[in-house]
Amino acid sequence: MNSTMPAAHGALRGRAAALGRLLVLTAVVPAELLLLAVVLGSFALWFGLGIFFLFPATTRLARTAAGLARACAGRWSGVPVPPPYLPRPALERTLHGWFWTGHDYQKNRWFANVSRTLRWLWKDPATWRDLLWVVLNPVVGGVLAATPPLLLATGVHTLARTVLPLPFPVPGLGPDFGLGLGTTPALPLGLALAVAGPALARPALRLHGRWTRLLLGPTERSRLALRVEQLTETRLEVTEAQAAELRRIERDLHDGAQARLVAVSLRLGAVAALIDRDPARAKTVVTETQENVAQALQELRDLVRGIHPPVLAERGLAEGLRALALDVPLRVDVRAELPGRAEAPVESALYYAVSEALTNAVKHAGARHAAVDLVHADGRLRAEVTDDGRGGADPGRGTGLRGIQRRLAAFDGTLTLVSPPGGPTRLTMELPCALSSPRTSTS
Repeated sequence: MNSTMPAAHGALRGRAAALGRLLVLTAVVPAELLLLAVVLGSFALWFGLGIFFLFPATTRLARTAAGLARACAGRWSGVPVPPPYLPRPALERTLHGWFWTGHDYQKNRWFANVSRTLRWLWKDPATWRDLLWVVLNPVVGGVLAATPPLLLATGVHTLARTVLPLPFPVPGLGPDFGLGLGTTPALPLGLALAVAGPALARPALRLHGRWTRLLLGPTERSRLALRVEQLTETRLEVTEAQAAELRRIERDLHDGAQARLVAVSLRLGAVAALIDRDPARAKTVVTETQENVAQALQELRDLVRGIHPPVLAERGLAEGLRALALDVPLRVDVRAELPGRAEAPVESALYYAVSEALTNAVKHAGARHAAVDLVHADGRLRAEVTDDGRGGADPGRGTGLRGIQRRLAAFDGTLTLVSPPGGPTRLTMELPCALSSPRTSTS
């Protein structure tokens, strides 16, 4: 019995919370009716008097209300509804000073912005779905939201009227509210209604969320447009990252190996001048030159390892992460279960993402222990990095996490961060990929 009590209390709290949310959704119906009146009035003024600027203002008002409805559907009903709007087209300026709106040319920037905004809102199917939601939701959404609270209120009222008589007689109104049921049938009816209201609260809330998603969710066209925009941004970020990486390699070669090779060339010239008249000094210069050559080779190895570690190419991602863990100045446990190998670019992206996560754990979190879990399931390669640092990581406060996001986004990957203040921090990185049979080294 003790184990069932918390579950019962949790169910009661859930039903009470659902009833409260439904009451809030019911209470905003008058505001939705006011919004409907504003929308209809603005369209009447637009088509009747030509006041066109009311259309963008009304549309933005409807989008704000629809955005709140999407947020409520996601947080209260558990039905996520992503924004469906098409991206705003860019305003391009020609060499002759005209502005291209995507449809026509305008000389004045203000008129160009107005033209672009009107056409963008008019041609976006989500605009009309929002306006349809404004028209229908006060009725459909209002009925869905109000039914369970009304059932509960009617049931409680019926029970109260059945048990407690009126303090003064009302002609034609008895304990059964004039339904002709009598006192005895009204009692089970009130009890049934009082129980049905809370029982239907959570299903009605989910149904309300699905109704919201039906009208306000993204269409296939908007999904494709948003996907194109995301891929365009990702391509730009990847291009910038590659350019920065090339500049880093060029700088490392110029300041490192190239400078040492120039020094080696100068020392060999000195050896040629000293070898006849001062063999001992020439031998010393040769020894120093050998040291410079060894240092240049080490720098080249480090540079190659930074581009693509040999252990990663030869032994795969799991062994590459284990080798990486040995170079990190904290204790790292690597647990990997991979039945095969991913493509080399995917392995490289996840390797450097884990490397950046471990670097952040050392530099910013002050961690002493970290764990890396690597698995492949459901067509996705997932790496989870956990550390016992101070937590509070935020992608908006640094470039490291944003760099990981950009690196993963190039392969349609995702980064999930859980980092409460005080720790622990958990980064989950996922990349869609298929594994091939394990490749072995030919050496």
